[in-house]
Amino acid sequence: MKVVIQRVLESSVTIEAKKVASIGKGLLVFLGIVNDDTQDDIDWLCNKIVNLRIFGDENGVMNKSLQDVGGELILVSQFTLHAATKKGNRPSYIKAAKPEVAIPLYKACIKALEDVLGKTIKTGEFGANMQVELINDGPVTIIIDSKQKE
Repeated sequence: MKVVIQRVLESSVTIEAKKVASIGKGLLVFLGIVNDDTQDDIDWLCNKIVNLRIFGDENGVMNKSLQDVGGELILVSQFTLHAATKKGNRPSYIKAAKPEVAIPLYKACIKALEDVLGKTIKTGEFGANMQVELINDGPVTIIIDSKQKE
């Protein structure tokens, strides 16, 4: 699993001209899933996302987590995070999991995040053409791959 995490002041997801999710201060998380991802990847990544200390404390130092600041979270599935671009100019998405694998893992990730946070998170819609708006705070953007636990 690979995620792109953006610290935001606000973010929203629109599908077919209808806003389906919006948050204030928190994290916008794009999630890409591959075939060999498991519940272990989900558990590790969700704990990492929720506990990343990327919010400012009273001294403006990034010492607080999403939980510490009571922030919100939007999770958006994005198979293009696993684009292979080595050959040619047209990306290949062969590494991205097919829907029959990805959808259950996406739903499990939503549940895991909600369990760790103790509240409902907002989401996009798997496979939909979405318009995602955000005001990146900082900017702070972090990429994490569960297969590269360093």
